Amino acid sequence: MGTYGLMIDYEFCTGCHSCEVACKQRLGLPVGQWGIKLIEDKPWQIDEDTWEYKWLPVPTQLCDMCEDRIEKGKLPTCVLHCCSHVIEYGTVDELAVKMKGKGSKAVLFLP
Repeated sequence: MGTYGLMIDYEFCTGCHSCEVACKQRLGLPVGQWGIKLIEDKPWQIDEDTWEYKWLPVPTQLCDMCEDRIEKGKLPTCVLHCCSHVIEYGTVDELAVKMKGKGSKAVLFLP
């Protein structure tokens, strides 16, 4: 079987918050708690002509990787509802192969 995780390619995240909303609804979390939290890396200047601005989806300690959905053969809600398709679910081995082509903008999350 293997260890499963989430690969998040934050280079193309648009900051829509769909992952947050879907996860919050599924877990029934109150205001101020998240299973996945979208962090804004505000614009900062790299050099005279280049600026960095990113949205970073970060699973929290409340993320259970949608165990109940996975048991039914479904995807985690953050993956299902990600409008930019930047969150993927799979085995660590599968995701590691995919990450090789993503460069340094992809991260791997394991519960």
